[in-house]
Amino acid sequence: MKRLLFLLAIICYSCTGGAQVKALGLRLEGYEYPYPVRYMQATVQQKPVQIAYMDVKPRRDNGRVVLLLHGKNFPAAYWEGVIRELTEHGYRVIVPDALGFGKSSKPVVQYSFSLLALLTKQLLDHLDVDSVSIVAHSTGGMLGVRFALSYPERVEKLILEDPIGLEDWREKGAPYRSVDTWYKEERNASYEKIVDYQKQYYPEWNERYRKWADIQYAPLKGKGADRYALVSALTYDMIFTQPVIHEYNKLQMPVLLIVGKEDHTKIARDAPEEVTRRLGHVKQLAEKAIDRVPDGRLIEYDGVGHVPHLQIPERFYRDVLSFLR
Repeated sequence: MKRLLFLLAIICYSCTGGAQVKALGLRLEGYEYPYPVRYMQATVQQKPVQIAYMDVKPRRDNGRVVLLLHGKNFPAAYWEGVIRELTEHGYRVIVPDALGFGKSSKPVVQYSFSLLALLTKQLLDHLDVDSVSIVAHSTGGMLGVRFALSYPERVEKLILEDPIGLEDWREKGAPYRSVDTWYKEERNASYEKIVDYQKQYYPEWNERYRKWADIQYAPLKGKGADRYALVSALTYDMIFTQPVIHEYNKLQMPVLLIVGKEDHTKIARDAPEEVTRRLGHVKQLAEKAIDRVPDGRLIEYDGVGHVPHLQIPERFYRDVLSFLR
């Protein structure tokens, strides 16, 4: 009986079209992160901004630092389990929200991975951290690669978890989309559309994943919805127009590439069907990508999609810790 009531509650919740989702502010005001959030002041293109971050220190420090870089449609808070696991093993863990995401400022500026990498370096300088190992997921993988290429002396090891950008979509025929087109789509995104998009991340949907769709949708119900959608559009433009795959051969540090074999993430909006069919074959793309890396290793997970650290956390933790050691 309890199971039936639970299923009915889920059905009713899903049918409300997000009506039960609490509106959040432009910088996720109203949503509490699992660890204290601090802010670094910076200036970007003549505009004052704040970079939000969590800096979680272990009880028994092993002297090493791990930097976690989030994906586009997730706040830094989704690293909670990874933070807990790493700190239990003695690592200090620094977890920023990149400019334009999460609890960081969302200015209307020209976004680039080079800019985000520079701000990440400034954050490490601010915290007096000389070198880190990086764990970077999805869009964070593109940022992680750009950071490692720009500041190789600051990176001990690089772990890429289902990074997007393992292919150059534009090179393969996906058409360019204007920021205005992205903005209209983002501004008018319904709750159902966001949930359906996030369902593509997992071979099998579990209701525990819904909270991340809720958080992605919630600012669209708030007063900062227009700015939220515009910044999202600007960062989509950054992702599409600034590929990093062509530079994997320049990575100087040990690299671990982790991918779910059922991940088919791609950016190919408005592309012809024949082009779309050629994109997003992450398993094959990962095998080609790791061959470009001078010191690279690949781990593939059967039955896993775009977010292994949420889908199979214990296996993910074990592999990450093994590589860090």
